[in-house]
Amino acid sequence: MRQNKLLFLLFAAACSLRSAVPCWAGADSELRLKILSIPGVVEVKEARFDAADFREAYEVMIEQPLDHQRPDGEKFRQRLFISHAAYDKPVLLETEGYAAGWNRAGELTRLLGANQVIVEHRFFGRSVPSPLRWKYMTVRQSADDLHRVVTALKKIYSGRWVSSGVSKGGQTALFYKCFHPNDVDAAVPYSAPINVAQEDPRLTQFLRSVGDAATRTRIKDYQTALFRREDEILPFLRETAAKRHWTFALGLAEAFEYGVLEYPLAFWQYGSVKPADIPAPDAPAAALFEHLMGMNTIFFYSDQGKAAFEPFMYQAFTEIGYYNYDLTDFKSVLKTLKNPTNLVLCPKDAVIVYDPSTMQTVYHKLLYEANHVIYIYGEMDTWAATAVPLIGRTDAIEIIVRNGHHGAGIRDFSPEQKALFTATLEEWLGLKLAGPAWSERPGPSPRPMAGPGKEEQ
Repeated sequence: MRQNKLLFLLFAAACSLRSAVPCWAGADSELRLKILSIPGVVEVKEARFDAADFREAYEVMIEQPLDHQRPDGEKFRQRLFISHAAYDKPVLLETEGYAAGWNRAGELTRLLGANQVIVEHRFFGRSVPSPLRWKYMTVRQSADDLHRVVTALKKIYSGRWVSSGVSKGGQTALFYKCFHPNDVDAAVPYSAPINVAQEDPRLTQFLRSVGDAATRTRIKDYQTALFRREDEILPFLRETAAKRHWTFALGLAEAFEYGVLEYPLAFWQYGSVKPADIPAPDAPAAALFEHLMGMNTIFFYSDQGKAAFEPFMYQAFTEIGYYNYDLTDFKSVLKTLKNPTNLVLCPKDAVIVYDPSTMQTVYHKLLYEANHVIYIYGEMDTWAATAVPLIGRTDAIEIIVRNGHHGAGIRDFSPEQKALFTATLEEWLGLKLAGPAWSERPGPSPRPMAGPGKEEQ
C-alpha cells in the first residue's frame, strides 16, 4: 500500500512505546508450530502487528483446491494473516473481498478482545491461481475456501467465532454464512449489498431520491457541464494520463464519459465531498477536471485500473451483480458512448454468462435462514440501495447509520444503536465485550466496492 516505509517507521515506534511485548514473534513459537502442522500450509512468516492488540502474528500461505468439488485436483495458494491474542479468546474472521493488504485490528476485533484471521479472496493479491481459470471464481468456491480455513483453525482456537467484512468483504461474509451457516457464531457485515440482477436497477433508482433535490440537481448540472465541455477537458486528462502512465484501450473519450457517469455513485457512496464543493457549470475547465479527478472514477477505465479489478468484474457479471447508468438526462450530451455498460471492464479471455440462481439462493437464505447476523449500513451510501431487507423470519437485525456513507461503522452508532448492538452480540456469543465501548483507535478504513471511487490495490 502507499507510503509503506513511513507507516512501518510509525508502527515500529508505536510498538516500542506502547508495550514491552515484541512486535515480531520468534521462529520457535508454539503458535507457529501449530500453524505449520495444518495440512496444506506451505509458508509461515512473521507479520507486523500492534502489540496493544496481539501477542504475535503470521502471514500464512495455504494450498487450497481450485475446485472444492475435486479436492485432490489442481491447487492454488491462498494468503491469510493470523494475529494471536490467546487460544481461548474469540476469533474475528475478516473476510476480504479483494487482496489482503494490511494486518491491523479493526474496531470489532478490539471490542471482542479477539484473535483475528484475515483471509484474502481467491484470485486477488497473492492468492491468484496460475493459469487463471475464471470459472472457479465463484461465490461457492470462495465460501468453501473459508470453510476449510476455519475448520483447520478451530483445532487451535476454542473461543467463539465472528465473521465480518466491509463492502465486498461483507458480501463474502454473507455468502459464507449462506453456504456454511454453522461455522461462525455471529456475522457482522458492513455495507454489504446483495444485488439480484446482472445490472440491478435499484441502484439507479436510489440515486433519484437520495439526499435533497438541490444536491441532486447540482450533481446533474455538473455532469452535464462535463459532457458539454468534453473537448476542453480531454487535454487535461491526456496530460494527466501521460504523467501517471495510464493507457486507455477503451478510448480516452470513452473512459472520460464513463468516469462522469460514475460521479453520482461515488459522491453518495463516500460522502467525502460537500455539495457546495461541486463546481458550477461555468467554472473553468481545469476546475471541473480537478474535481472529477478527486473522485477517482476515471482510473478504473484505464488499462491499469481495469487489470486490478478484473476478478471482481468477472464475479459481478457472472454471479453477484452490478449496476448500469440512468441516461435520461444525458442522451443529448453524450458524445462517444452509445450503450454504456460495465461489461467493458470484464476480462476479455473469460466467458461472461450471468447465472441468476446463485443470488436467488443467497437472497432466500438471508431472508429465511440466516440467523445471528447484524447488518450495518450507511443511510446515504449508494450500496444501501441493495441492502438485505429483514422480513422477520430470522433473528437478524439491521443498524442504519443516519447520514452515514460507505465507511459507516460501529463507532458512528447512536447511543441507542450502540446499546442494541452490544446487547445483541453479547447474547448471541454468551460473553461480554472485552474492549472499551467504542474504540478511539479505529481500524483500517473500509475498502470500497469496485465501482465509483474503487480503491487502487
